Amino acid sequence: MDAAQKVRTNVYLDRAVKDKAKELFKQYNLSLSDALNIFLSQSVLEQGMPFEVKLPKDIELIKADEYDYELIKKSEVKRQSH
Repeated sequence: MDAAQKVRTNVYLDRAVKDKAKELFKQYNLSLSDALNIFLSQSVLEQGMPFEVKLPKDIELIKADEYDYELIKKSEVKRQSH
């Protein structure tokens, strides 16, 4: 793909997931941009997600209200700072 066909876009990502993904893709000599282009290309070819999306059976879903969400976020920040 030449530079004339490329377009810049902004995507908001979870910082920890992004960092882990970059390390993973580095092992394949791929940038995050390369990996996202592969994902998008496969999605277009498949006309949907290129993999099955499902929740693990051992996960419990909770419906969090705004207060719960803030507590969870504060807890995550505390864990990352330690």
